[in-house]
Parts: sequence; structure tokens; C-alpha cells
Amino acid sequence: MNSQLLRRHFFTSSASGIGALALSSLLGDDGLLAAQSGRERTGPDFAPRAKRCIFIFLAGAPSQLDLLDPKPELVKRDGQLLPASVSDGVRLAFTDASKAKLKGSPRTFVRHGECGTEFSDRLPHIGRSADDIAVVRSMHTDEFNHHPAQLMMNCGVGRLGRPSVGSWVTYGLGSETQNLPGYVVLSAGTGASGGTSNWSSGFLPSTYRGVVFRGQGDPVLNLRSPSGVTKAEQRSSLEAIAKLNAKRFELTGDSEIANRIASYELAFRMQSAAPDLLDLSGETQATLDSYGLDRKEPENNRFRGYTGNAHAMMSRNCLLARRMIERGVRFVNLYHASWDHHDGLDKDLEYNCSVIDQPIGALLEDLKQRGLLDETLVVCTGEFGRTPIADTHEGNGQKPGRDHHRYAFSLWMAGGGVKPGQVVGRTDDIGWAPVEDGVHINDFHATLLHLFGLDHLKLSKRFGGFDIRLTNVGGNVVEKLLQA
Repeated sequence: MNSQLLRRHFFTSSASGIGALALSSLLGDDGLLAAQSGRERTGPDFAPRAKRCIFIFLAGAPSQLDLLDPKPELVKRDGQLLPASVSDGVRLAFTDASKAKLKGSPRTFVRHGECGTEFSDRLPHIGRSADDIAVVRSMHTDEFNHHPAQLMMNCGVGRLGRPSVGSWVTYGLGSETQNLPGYVVLSAGTGASGGTSNWSSGFLPSTYRGVVFRGQGDPVLNLRSPSGVTKAEQRSSLEAIAKLNAKRFELTGDSEIANRIASYELAFRMQSAAPDLLDLSGETQATLDSYGLDRKEPENNRFRGYTGNAHAMMSRNCLLARRMIERGVRFVNLYHASWDHHDGLDKDLEYNCSVIDQPIGALLEDLKQRGLLDETLVVCTGEFGRTPIADTHEGNGQKPGRDHHRYAFSLWMAGGGVKPGQVVGRTDDIGWAPVEDGVHINDFHATLLHLFGLDHLKLSKRFGGFDIRLTNVGGNVVEKLLQA
């Protein structure tokens, strides 16, 4: 009874005048909003290496064998059948493994930097930052179709309803900005098949969900006030809404009401902060050119993932990601699709790499030059890999591609406490499976959280009678990825 009266007194007094203006800020800054939402903990478990993350997701799954994991033996055995010892019992999305033939990569791999890490000739700009990058060549996952695999990479399991990694990080550490969301999503290309479920907050409070920004026009739809509505009128309206929401919270105790109040207040503050974020007039011409904001699309537009503006949008999104983390955004997702190259692999890979290579390379160099890379974790990955056998499932005389491959793929990480200039893990001679230092997605997530000072075994939320965590029931920190 006493606690109910105290809570009623707090919300009644806070729902009027200056209390309404400061309510969501107080809730968030003091941890009250999180506590009302059922949060059991706050802050890092130990000193973090990373303070923010730019997570680049290449939806559709790029071919590691043509980009990050050179296999000269596979080239030598091009056209041979996959050995029965490998194909027995294997289930692929479209290809009959028992009848498929090995497909070597036509790409040339070039050693970069003092570390000598090999990158495909399709990635010359990213390769320039090899001494700042750790490549993991021994990733593996449990899923072989796009949507569940995207969920697993982004949410830890291949099922709907779980919070994304960005939501977990902002839930564990909060946001460093009051005027922008702590977790932002930017997209270029045709979009990920997993859609919004990739950046969902799941059963965490909705304030930790990824907020989709548009690169042009209004950054967030419906952010502006209607024509003729003044700031004073909007503020008066927000105060009235806060009072009504507070009264409703008093009756129901529903934590999402507090989240709703916070969302209204954040939207009000974003009306000034978001347009400034998108205004690139203060950037030098050299910076704009390095990211390639004026790049044009190729005339031959028969490419998987072609949208007519992917080059310019990816360039702009990479620059916006840097501007966001400068302004305190904790987690930025950059999505580009589609890398689902079942056919026409070499042609479409050339197109997609031309979309991402220059701006991502510029992003890495820009972060380092500005002294931001040490505390900014940059990740680039897809949901799984591609097979070392050819996929011709579309037929009609098209050039072959590669099928979905859950047994082995590659990703790379840079900054944020990652030990740079190295390759972790190794796959067999044809790139079918890891033979050294295999890294499951749950291990990758445990390592990412560790870089943020978060113990993946402690970062959990009780839901449905269980303490649920990002790493599900597994996960081990990959010590080789950590800088001493």
C-alpha cells in the first residue's frame, strides 16, 4: 500500500509543469525507466574496450571463398565432385551435394599491410586497413535459410521474438545521447529478408529497439510537427499526453507506458538534432569524395540487389554512421542487400563489392584519423557463407553461383579492443568446415559483449520463467580476438 502511494505521488507531481519535461530524462539517466521495465542490472561488469559499435550486415550472405578465405586447392580441384565423405547426410538449401561439383574462385587474393592478411581484389579499399582488422575465417552457424540465419546472427537464435544484439548492448549500457536514439538502423540496397525482426527489442522494453533512419528527407517518418503547429503548442500537447500516460501507469503499472513517454520526449528533441545530423555541409570536400557520395550506378543494371541508388546510399550511410557515433549513438546497424548469389556470382559480386568497398574503407580510415577507432567496434558480416560447390539452380544458361553454407564463413572486426592485423581460425583445403579455432555465432556474440565490458552470462532478462540471454545456452569469449 505504501509503495503504491509513493509511486502515485511521484507520477502525479512529475506529470505537471517542468516534471513532464524532465520525466523521461530522469527515468533514463537514473535507471528508473529501466527498473520499471523489469531490468535487473545496469552498466558494464568490467572496464570496456568499446564504447560504441558500427555493425555492417551484408544480407544475403557474401561468398567468403571469393572475398576473405582464399583456397588454392579448391581452384586446383575445380569441376571435381564433392567427396562422398563430405556430402553424406549434408542438407543444402537448393543443391544436391552428392551431385555437385567443386567451384574454385576466379578472384586474385592480395596481401595487405605489414600483417600480410589476404583480401580479394574486389576489396582494395578495405584491404588498406588490414593492419587494423581481425579476420575470422572459421565462423559457423546452425541455420541455412536466410530469415532464421539473419535472426541468429542478429539475435542469437533463429527464432522470432528475441532482442537484437544492438538492443542488448543499449539495454546493458544505456545511451550516451539524449537527443538521438541509442540504437539506429540505416539501409541500402534491396533490404534484408529478415526485415525489422533483425533490429527488434524482442521482450526488452521498446526503447531499446533499433530506430530506422532515412538517409535523405525526413530522417524518421512523421517526425516533424504538422504545418501550423508551433513548438509551444507541441510542448503543451506533450505535457498533456504525459499526464494521461502517467495516470494510466498509476492504474496498470504497465512498463511500456513509461517507454511511451520517453519515446514522445525523444521525438521532440530529435526534431532539432536529426536534421543537423543529416546536414553534411560542414564536411570537407575531401571527406565527401573519400566516401564517394557522388558515385553513379553502372549503366548495366542487371545485378542482384540493384536499386538505382545503392552506391550513393551506402556512401552516405557510412558517413552518417561516423557522425552518429560522434554524437553519442551507441549502436549503428548498416544494412546492405542482397548478396544471395546463387547464379551470376562473379558479375554480381563485382557490383556489390563496388557498392561497399570504398565507403567502408573510408569509414575505417576516417575513424582512425579522428581517434575514434580505438573505442568504436566495427563489424562486417553476413548471416552465413557460400558453398565451395557450384549452384546452378536457376538454370537457363546463367553463370553458376554458390548455395547457402552454414558450416563455414568469414567475418571481420576492427577497433574497440579487437587485436588487429590477424587471422583467427582456419577452414579445410576446400573451405567446407573449420579445422582450427571454430567460432560459433554465440561465441562471436559473447566476444562482442565482452569488448563492451559485459559478461554474456550475466546480461539477461527474465522472460517466460527463464533468464534469457543473447548467447542462448552457449557462447565462449574468443580470447585470440582480444587486444592485450
